Formats: sequence, C-alpha cells, structure tokens
Amino acid sequence: MKGVKEMVDFTENKKDLEKKFQVSRRGFLKTGAAAAAIGVFGAIKAPSKIAEAAVSSNYNYIPGNKGQWSKLRPEPNYGGASVKYVENNDQWLGTSKIVGTVKKTSEIDMGFSQAVRGLLGQKPKDGFLKAGRHPLATAFGLAVGRISDDSVVSGVPSQNKLPIPDPEQMSMHIKDLAYYLRADEVGIGKMPEFAYYSHQMDPSLMGIVARRGEKNIEIKEKPFNEKMPYVIVVAVEQHLETYLATNGYEGIAVSQSYRCYHATANIAIIMAKYIREMGYHARAHHFGNYGAVMTACIIAAGMGELTRTGDCAAHPRMGFRNKVAAITTDLPLVPDKPIDFGMLDFCKICNKCAENCPAGAITHDRDPVEHNGYLRWNSDFKKCTVFRTSQEDGFSCGRCIKVCPWSSKEDSWFHEAGVWIGSHGESSARFLKGIDDMFGYGTEIVEKYKWWLEWPDLYKIY
Repeated sequence: MKGVKEMVDFTENKKDLEKKFQVSRRGFLKTGAAAAAIGVFGAIKAPSKIAEAAVSSNYNYIPGNKGQWSKLRPEPNYGGASVKYVENNDQWLGTSKIVGTVKKTSEIDMGFSQAVRGLLGQKPKDGFLKAGRHPLATAFGLAVGRISDDSVVSGVPSQNKLPIPDPEQMSMHIKDLAYYLRADEVGIGKMPEFAYYSHQMDPSLMGIVARRGEKNIEIKEKPFNEKMPYVIVVAVEQHLETYLATNGYEGIAVSQSYRCYHATANIAIIMAKYIREMGYHARAHHFGNYGAVMTACIIAAGMGELTRTGDCAAHPRMGFRNKVAAITTDLPLVPDKPIDFGMLDFCKICNKCAENCPAGAITHDRDPVEHNGYLRWNSDFKKCTVFRTSQEDGFSCGRCIKVCPWSSKEDSWFHEAGVWIGSHGESSARFLKGIDDMFGYGTEIVEKYKWWLEWPDLYKIY
C-alpha cells in the first residue's frame, strides 16, 4: 500500500510540475520576447501610478499644477504606447490626411439607419427591430432609450453664469469630473465642423425601436444646426474577461456595446447638464441621440487614430475595445492635441481584423484610400451592418475587437511592452503581430470567464 501511495503522490506531483512548467514556459516566452524587444528597441519606461491626497481647510477651488492632465490623473494613461502629439491644422485630422472637402453626413445614411429603413434587405431590418433577441440587450436598450430624448441631452443654459477657473484649470476640472463619473478615459478637442451631422433621423433609432410594434413608421430627416467650439469625449471600456470568453459574436456581443453606451450616455448627460447649470451651452451626444460622428470627435480630442476597420478609432491603451459619448460646448476650455502612436503603420501590416471578419467587411488593402475628402481604409459598412443585424449564431458582432492585438488581451506589463513595440513603425508592427499569434491571442475562449446565459432559439429572426 505504501508503494501505491508513493506512486499516487508521484503522479500528482508530476501533474503539478507539468502545470507549473506550462505556466513557467509561457512566462519564460513572454520574458524572452520582451527582453529581445528591449534589446532591439530600447528600454521601456514603466507607467507610474500617482496617488496624492490633498487636504484643504476651505471649499475654494485649488488649482492643479500647470501642465497636468488633471488633478486626479496628473498624466494621461496611454498604457505602454509611444505617443506623439500632432498639431491641429486644415490638412490633417490627427494622423488622417485631408485631401479634399470633407462633407457633413446625414444620420439617415448610417449603417443601422439604413438597416431599419429596409435599404439593406428585409432580414437586417427585422433582425434589428425584433424584440427580445437577448434579455440583457433588451434591458440595456430600455435604459438607453429612456435617456435619449432631446430634452435630456440638451437644454437652455442657466441665466446665472457662475464664476469658473481659467480655461486650463477648467479643462482639468472637466476631466476630473469625467473620471469621478467613472469614465475610463476622457479628452477635449477642438470640434471639427464636419463632424456634426447635417441632419438627424426622425424618429431616432431608439425611438423607432420603442415603436417597433407599429406598422409603416414614417422616417424623415431633421436639420441639425448646432455649432460649438469644443468637444469633450468620454470612453468606457468593454469588459475584458467577457471578451476573453466569447468568440465575439455570441448573444452577449450586443450587450458588450450597450453596457458602454449606457454608461457613457449617463456620464455625458450629467456633464452637459452640469455645464448648462454653470451658464454655458452644452449638448450630450450618445448612442440614443447622436448629433455628430464620434470618430472625428475621438481623433480631435486626442483619444485615438483611425484603424483598418474604417470608421473605428483605436485608443493607445484600450485599442477600440470601448464605446464613447461626447459633449459639445462653448465652456472655455483648452483642447488637447491629436495623437500619433503608430496605428496607421500597424494596421498596414497586421490585417488580423480583416482575416477574421465573419462578414468579410474589412478591406485587405495595404493603404488607406480617399473617402469623403480624407484618407481611410474603405471597409464595407453595409456588409458589416447586414451581418450584425441578421446573423443568428448570436446578436451583433465584435469579432474585430477581440482579435485586434492593440485591444488589451490581458492587463499586464507584457501587453504594455507589446504595444510599445507596435507603436514604432512597420517592422515593430510585424514583431507585435508575431507575438500575438504566438500566444494565440484573439482566438482563445477562456471558459472560466463565461458568466452569461445563452438562448440560441432567441437569436433566430424568423
């Protein structure tokens, strides 16, 4: 019996050793890859977290240090990316080259708007409007819809204009407010006039969803005439562990978006109302009631660069695993500069989103092409919309977000080292993509994080 026990102990120990070896091997590979990168590209400066407690005996505003990002976050959090600042001018929006006249677009021509109007076929329209395709998505949709009326996102400023700090200090304060309201990232930009919609759809998408039981809803356009000098952009990250546990287009996919749409909408509405109470104009723009194209706002506010996906901008730390809302305002602010962290060079090389897109909507072209007066990758938003509204293996899609090497695969120094490498040109991009492929990032399904329930029968449209 003693021999049997020793054999069992040996077997168990061997299993433990094998597990430890697997973990150690992955850690060794990570360390080796990072060490090789450091040898080639130089030392990586680890981001520092600063926590300071300020004590005051009065309630007067205490100015932050000149040049700080904000009082709560003295420096912007770009993860490990190497970021350069870009000057605002008429030839560029961030790193996107303007080659002609950029015309305003109408909301009625956007992807989901075309779907709900039946322009992409009957099935995409029915798929978008069908109630209850996932219970959690329905719950989020209700919550977003309730805060989407014009009376909620906009209003008349208070006649009592309150004293405020100078524009630089006010900008810090606005960023601190966003963080206080649980935004993950925030930026302030000079509002590009062409970012505004020329017209909004009437009723809005959420308004149509609320009336989906009605037949023959008349969909019209209404002019949108706002013109404000500044835009504040707030971002909330989509849930990392949920993405690690999904293929990107299961039933939870649309809730990943709605969760962030709801969070950013609440933040934007509160911030806009707060600014109006101080006596300045402010309007919130969120998924339930946009008056502007968010991508241009993101770039203008120093929150990202365009990607191969076409109209999606990636943040240097979060990639495009996030959703945003915005506030346009005449509150005196100091805009942040657009940023360059090598995304255009990276997207030229990577192609993982195009290779993995289940709709075949993302272009494989190496270089951006002209579109409405600026250069971008000309991916097919109609194919994307058709798949997201009519696929029946889940509800919507975020496959490109899951596979993108820039979107965080883990919250670690290793990921930060990877994006630092990737932000240094095309050769570096090949290196990062190789590391991403080596560890199978974007293809993994981490079952231990799969917390949600699936109801495949609900995903069927007919």
